[in-house]
Amino acid sequence: MKKLLLYIPVLCLLVSCYNQERKCKDFKTGKFKFEYEIDGEKKVTYFERNDEIEVETFEGKTDTASIRWINDCEYVLEKIHPKNMQEKKAVHMKILTTKKDSYTFEFSIVGDSNKQKGIVTKIN
Repeated sequence: MKKLLLYIPVLCLLVSCYNQERKCKDFKTGKFKFEYEIDGEKKVTYFERNDEIEVETFEGKTDTASIRWINDCEYVLEKIHPKNMQEKKAVHMKILTTKKDSYTFEFSIVGDSNKQKGIVTKIN
């Protein structure tokens, strides 16, 4: 029992030091797919991104947004040709974790505390 009590602090220390891998530079450019569900229906958005522009295709419609990188893992998207007031609002994107060909991210309208999460897959 004493040995077990000795190992618990060591185990806690090792677990608390674990960091999720974030190789955000691997996802700054390329072609991507974002799958999500709205009202029980699966939706897919495809997009291609370089350092300055992101071109998104959703349900046959294409949109372009400028990218302003805050750091390697965070950027702000602003539609170049917004069609309404909602589209004029910038979106803050933050990559939380990365894997070989995907990343988990959170996003929100700039200034809004309501954040949503998703997973993007690199397809090229």
